[in-house]
Amino acid sequence: LYAADSGNGMRVFDVASVANKGFGQRIITAPVSPLGQDTRIGSKDATCVALPTNQPIHPDRNQGDLMRVTNEEPPFHPIYNYALITDSKEGLILTDVNTLSDGEPRNNYLRRALTWNPDGLLNGARHITVGGHIVYVIADRGLVILDLDDPLKPQLASVVPLDDGRASALQFRYLFVTDRSGLRVIEITDAKKPRLVQNNTVALTDAQRIYVARTYAYVAAGKQGLAIVDVERPEKMKLYQLFDAEGEMRDVRDVVVATTNASLFAYVANGAARLAVLQLTSP
Repeated sequence: LYAADSGNGMRVFDVASVANKGFGQRIITAPVSPLGQDTRIGSKDATCVALPTNQPIHPDRNQGDLMRVTNEEPPFHPIYNYALITDSKEGLILTDVNTLSDGEPRNNYLRRALTWNPDGLLNGARHITVGGHIVYVIADRGLVILDLDDPLKPQLASVVPLDDGRASALQFRYLFVTDRSGLRVIEITDAKKPRLVQNNTVALTDAQRIYVARTYAYVAAGKQGLAIVDVERPEKMKLYQLFDAEGEMRDVRDVVVATTNASLFAYVANGAARLAVLQLTSP
């Protein structure tokens, strides 16, 4: 489990036993003494962390004639080696996390591979979304789109101004973003020429994190609860409903929708240390 922990930087937790009733402590910082590993990347104000994939992969194993010749498998793109961290003061930080998947517990020491914030471009960075080797960072300047084809040499693709951007979610050719005005859409077919779709804003008073599942976007909308938006036609979004569980959800900050079982459940961060689970048999 990779977590952005503000002034404590990025921290990695071992959750292998999270569903094992035989363990008293199911989330731990390490299965051994802290002297035996270091899975924290210290930084000034870590705000978000993302991986290129949540699948259990290990690029270093994808080598040799069995992979290249017999299986005809292409090598992993180098971005799959890294966890990507945003820090509001330091910008973009990369760390190689292959050591956590090589089956050897004695080498679990994470180190910075990159710290990148030229001319303060990523000052105020607070959210990151990864799409292949293109990454989308919400910062003070708006949406900053970077090309990480060479992960250790980021290239600026473009910047889209936003009004106090908060978060983003990617689906196909569209990036859904939240800012002070609510939910907006950016067409990102060409990372160097993104297009903010005009006259297509779902107004919300305090839009925060967002999750897109199929034809609906679920937006954490603060005091308004959970906003469910029909995005079947991304350039003509429509608010489907605001749901606050009869007043119980009045400080909604984040939402994630399950990707299995036909997306039947939404997990909602509702204020400090509160979790709401919603059944989505019908959106």
